[in-house]
Amino acid sequence: MDAQTDRQRSFIAVLVNTFIANITTSFLWFATIFWMYLETRNVMVTAILGGAYMLGMAVFGVPFGSWIDRTRKKKVMVVAQAMTAVMYGLAVGIYFLTPRAELLNIGSLPFLGFTALLLAGGIMESARGIALSTVVTILIPAEERDKANGLVGMVLGLSFMVTSVIAGLAIGQLGMTTTLMISLALTVLSLAHMVTVAIPEPEIVHAEGAPKPVDFSGAWLAIRAVPGLIWLILFSTFNNLVGGVFMALLDPYGLSLLSVEAWGILYGVVGFGFLIGGAIISKSGLGPRPLRTLLLVNVGVALVGGLFAIRESVWLLGTGMLIYMALIPFAEAAEQTVLQRVVPLEKQGRVFGFATSVELAAAPVSSFLIGPLAQFWLIPYMETPEGQSTWGWLLGDGDARGIALVFLLAGIVMLLLTVVALLSRPYRTLSDAYAAAPTTAPVTP
Repeated sequence: MDAQTDRQRSFIAVLVNTFIANITTSFLWFATIFWMYLETRNVMVTAILGGAYMLGMAVFGVPFGSWIDRTRKKKVMVVAQAMTAVMYGLAVGIYFLTPRAELLNIGSLPFLGFTALLLAGGIMESARGIALSTVVTILIPAEERDKANGLVGMVLGLSFMVTSVIAGLAIGQLGMTTTLMISLALTVLSLAHMVTVAIPEPEIVHAEGAPKPVDFSGAWLAIRAVPGLIWLILFSTFNNLVGGVFMALLDPYGLSLLSVEAWGILYGVVGFGFLIGGAIISKSGLGPRPLRTLLLVNVGVALVGGLFAIRESVWLLGTGMLIYMALIPFAEAAEQTVLQRVVPLEKQGRVFGFATSVELAAAPVSSFLIGPLAQFWLIPYMETPEGQSTWGWLLGDGDARGIALVFLLAGIVMLLLTVVALLSRPYRTLSDAYAAAPTTAPVTP
């Protein structure tokens, strides 16, 4: 068996393990948000939880990237999963020792401790995602990386699809106690499997010596070395502007139309969009201009995000979510493919971490802003005769027209920003840099 076949097998094993790990964190996160919203009926809960999760990943992106550049990738994945298991175990302890009323009291110490531990476990798992991007560079030849990134998107989509269904069913039929125990068991299973996975990385290559534990300057210099690369990161950030709005309000909107079980099932069905998008990429690639693909996807996301709640219809919502999720793998794969080509392997951890920090920072900002605005202004406004007479011709009638108005405004903003980006000089500069960049050979054992 040749070296490339070994690398392909290792890549598949890593994908399988990523699937297990993502099921774990996504299942528990979906379930926690469903449970807390249904217990409190307060959209600020979902805004706070979703925003804090994205903020945590944004803060730790660069430290995780520096750690990845200093460390063998298998060790990163094993340690990250072990830390997730510890955090989830401590959260389970708080859950069993605290009365439910106190645990669900926003601002109480048990609420803060329970959610902080779940957040910490999920954030630690995100280090695996950054490491996975560098593993693609190590194991996959340059000309096949866009297709490999499509497979990554398929795996992430499949885990999302499975967990969204079982999270709704678990909360509706089994309750939070059983859900926590299932999550802890899956975490341990993922850790045990990762220990057995081989990633052929015989040495850690450092161009200028080992990076500092938190190497912001190294990440920034690596990005500045590629003309227009900072603008790629900003282009990708546009997705997260709407993503933060969805994160804060999509679950309350869906749960206003459906039971928690039906909402979870709908989430799972529309998760096929991830598989559809990833399958297309894994078969056909992204073409010679992945940056253009990224921005055109942003146009589609803006249109879908602005319109899928324009009428209070489960069919409209489901169709819009399916299209949205089919577009996301193209955006993710396009960015990964560009970075894997223009950034040297020894610096990719820091660059991917920096990109994660900047891009994800948009989501908690919009989430933290939108939650209170929706709860205290837009939702009550759309329930007044003035709001209904002003916007009813466009948004129709229903109980969640305030949330629909937020989605519409966010989509308009994202569309305008993307059109400006398509017409900009940085877009043309980075496209030229990608075309001129030499391919980076994978590490050979």
